[in-house]
Amino acid sequence: MANQYHGVFEKDGDWYIGYCPEVPGANGQGKTVEACKMNLAKAIKLILEDRLADGMQGVPADAIKETITVE
Repeated sequence: MANQYHGVFEKDGDWYIGYCPEVPGANGQGKTVEACKMNLAKAIKLILEDRLADGMQGVPADAIKETITVE
């Protein structure tokens, strides 16, 4: 199951600027909406990977770690 997020896209001159309301700091840009979407998806992925790494620091080795699916 893939995660889904919202993208908001606005035209700014020759560029499209996009952001994700659920992931603060995730922004993308591109000359087309499709290019902007791809860049935004990469930004979301990088931010979530970084947040996971930060969040797992200091977790005890014997802690139970599970993936939770939200539908």
